[in-house]
Amino acid sequence: MRISNHPILGKPEEKREVEFTYDGQIMKGLEGEPIAVALKVAGVKIHRYTKKYHKARGIFCAIGRCTDCVMVVDGKPNVRTCITPLKEGMKIQTQYGVAAKES
Repeated sequence: MRISNHPILGKPEEKREVEFTYDGQIMKGLEGEPIAVALKVAGVKIHRYTKKYHKARGIFCAIGRCTDCVMVVDGKPNVRTCITPLKEGMKIQTQYGVAAKES
């Protein structure tokens, strides 16, 4: 799923594999890549559900201009996952509405 050799940019630099949790499930991604990329590689397409109609949303613009990819990251809601780098141990959760879902 990741680009292994770009025709113009060449081969991307090697990155360290890190673990993170997504809705309580342990997953792996590459350190520094956008959270949305790590989730997409793992098969996750839904990042949030809208407040009013509970419609699923995921990656749309992938450049941080819209809010379709926002999720709860380390307890903070409304984090744009398409531009937020993945770090070891991050806790990523599906967002319901405009805030963190209360447990």
